[in-house]
Amino acid sequence: MQLLHAGDSGPAVAEVRSVLREFGLLPPLASGAPDDRYDASVEQAVQAFQQGRGLITDGIVGPATYRALREARWALGDRMLGLMISAPMAGDDVLALQERLLELGYDTGRPGGVFDAQTERALRSFQRDYGLIQDGICGPATLRALRQLGRKVTGGRPGLLREQERLRRAGPRLRGKRIVIDPGHGGPERGVTVAGVAEADLMWDLARRLEGRMAATGMDALLSRGEHTCPAEPDRAAFANDAGADLLLSLHTDANRSMHAQGLATFHFGTGHGVTSTVGEALAGLIHRELIARTRMMDCGIQPRTWEMLRLTRMPAVRIEVGYLTNMGDRRKLLDPVFRDVVAEGILVAVKRLYLLGQDDQPTGTFTFSDVLARELARAE
Repeated sequence: MQLLHAGDSGPAVAEVRSVLREFGLLPPLASGAPDDRYDASVEQAVQAFQQGRGLITDGIVGPATYRALREARWALGDRMLGLMISAPMAGDDVLALQERLLELGYDTGRPGGVFDAQTERALRSFQRDYGLIQDGICGPATLRALRQLGRKVTGGRPGLLREQERLRRAGPRLRGKRIVIDPGHGGPERGVTVAGVAEADLMWDLARRLEGRMAATGMDALLSRGEHTCPAEPDRAAFANDAGADLLLSLHTDANRSMHAQGLATFHFGTGHGVTSTVGEALAGLIHRELIARTRMMDCGIQPRTWEMLRLTRMPAVRIEVGYLTNMGDRRKLLDPVFRDVVAEGILVAVKRLYLLGQDDQPTGTFTFSDVLARELARAE
């Protein structure tokens, strides 16, 4: 679809305005006023919607924002829900179904608002336990049963509680921890490419530097791809799940039409509606603060997303966007091997701090690779 922004007009803008009014983000249309113009009020309403959904708040309706606008219109009960392989059903109604099943003790995985195979299995289990037809479809009878029952699980969502308990039991040592490092893109898929510099190559180099440091501490560091391959995101997530990884770290750079856009951002699983991976969010925060302190890059924040890599993994996962290749200053930093060493050290230190759980820790930006090695050796003796 074409991007919609301030100054545009036409049927697509009229549709956006209609949806925004449904959400109470635009006032009712005044008599005689045009309903197909993308004016300042629409731009502000789009920004408010984007902020509430965990999207980039640029006031532009692109594919992600348009999809979110459409998905937000669905409420549980508006339509029958089921597994569709070719075009998976997605929307706020699917998210509500997943959260309801989780409350009742059925594991849908991370509730990302997409009706996937795990959601179908959880729904079939619910239907079996409550004497319903086990068709994996949320129709009127299933919906009625879901609404009549009280919640079984209290004190938090079970999947997120399991994450926290695994972290607590893991202990502070890094030795034996299995980490999947995911360098973005690869092979023929070069990612962001500017002035002959490709995201795939830079992130491969950064991943190898991080892998070496992790191996030195006794961690089991695995790469999600080879130097000349580019698995799809679901395949990378499946690799991490099959490996029984404790954490996944996905490495990327960003791009923007404006050469002034710059800085570092980290992402963790979260819907923007209170559902989040608490351990993933904690790790994203630790990595973000370490890298901002060490690199002095512009702070673009810590943000929740339901991207496949974050949603399909069963372990805490973080995506790190290390600067904008389209920005000359960020690109100059990323081309410096010393800078990539600093980033690798910062990520390693953040992982160590995650497992310390606040005990015997040091201020952000002061912990070094040598400190981590010394502590690991001391604990081994």
